[in-house]
Amino acid sequence: MQSLSPILPALRMLVSQEQVSLLKFKAENSDKADISLAPSENIIDDAQNKINEFQNRTNQLPQSISIEGAGFWEIAQPAPQGRLAGKIAIVTGGAQGFGGGIVDYLMQEGANVVIADLNEEKGKEKAAEVNALYSENEAIFIATNVSDSTSVEQLVAETVKQLGGLDLFISNAGILRAGGLDEMTPETFELMTKVNYSGYFLCAKHASAVMKVQNSYRPNHYTDIIQINSKSGLKGSNKNFTYAGGKFGGIGLTQSFALELMPHRIKVNSICPGNFFDGPLWADPENGLFVQYLKAGKVPGAKTIDDVKAYYEGQVPAGRGCTPLDVMRAIYYVVEQEYETGQAIPVTGGQEMLK
Repeated sequence: MQSLSPILPALRMLVSQEQVSLLKFKAENSDKADISLAPSENIIDDAQNKINEFQNRTNQLPQSISIEGAGFWEIAQPAPQGRLAGKIAIVTGGAQGFGGGIVDYLMQEGANVVIADLNEEKGKEKAAEVNALYSENEAIFIATNVSDSTSVEQLVAETVKQLGGLDLFISNAGILRAGGLDEMTPETFELMTKVNYSGYFLCAKHASAVMKVQNSYRPNHYTDIIQINSKSGLKGSNKNFTYAGGKFGGIGLTQSFALELMPHRIKVNSICPGNFFDGPLWADPENGLFVQYLKAGKVPGAKTIDDVKAYYEGQVPAGRGCTPLDVMRAIYYVVEQEYETGQAIPVTGGQEMLK
């Protein structure tokens, strides 16, 4: 069977009216579909002809579709309300932290969300948690290693199989190991670069391939690739050069991807949050940044984790750390506008400002 990744996004557009529909995978095989297709080089043309025939005969669009040897999909209408109603979104690192908060707000606003994470236990828990709260849309967990091309490709392919396409890819997964030149090992440097920098490239590569096909079948349909970057991508970070370097590089990727992909109506932007003090990246009692920075002596005179936290809060004009809602408001802006791409948007409480 040929790959579904270039087929289902096209079909999704062909069976949609004003609001873009979902193609929800239901079974491996069924003989009850309104439209049945056989794999071929002309499958999209065949689908268009059968959709037109069905519409002329019944005065409505089909409600289900099957592809021989591949599966059966119901054509579902998107959630009735929400700023992101009907969007199909992937969030890497979506099991907890900033990613988990983003998943919460995406679901609240009507999106269907794929939670991509290495942590299978946390990822499944997160999917179950949000699915218990919302009945019109759904969350799916897919175990993913963003530093592995095959894993990311499978993530996108499975998303397409389960939901029919992809509208929003949020590249959020990342790791941080603090340390100066004396402490940083080449192995740690390479691992962080592979996850934080190369991982973003892999996500954009595989997501954009599907988005290009999808957008080509529907004029004026825009999709988004959003990197959750950092204030460390806007300014160097003492004894944290590996993280900052990857984030600086990520903004370079964003600007370059934006130039390449905007002709396909794919917007690419980075959002650069300040400090999420309440998330596991900072607050984990064993490996959080508060602990790491205390051990590394990054904050002069600090003797406790509270000293480190107070120091970093004092660097923010707003007097507090960043929250998932702060980041989500920037995501809403990026998705809802159609005229901006290639930007690195600070969400830092005034700590870092664009020059």
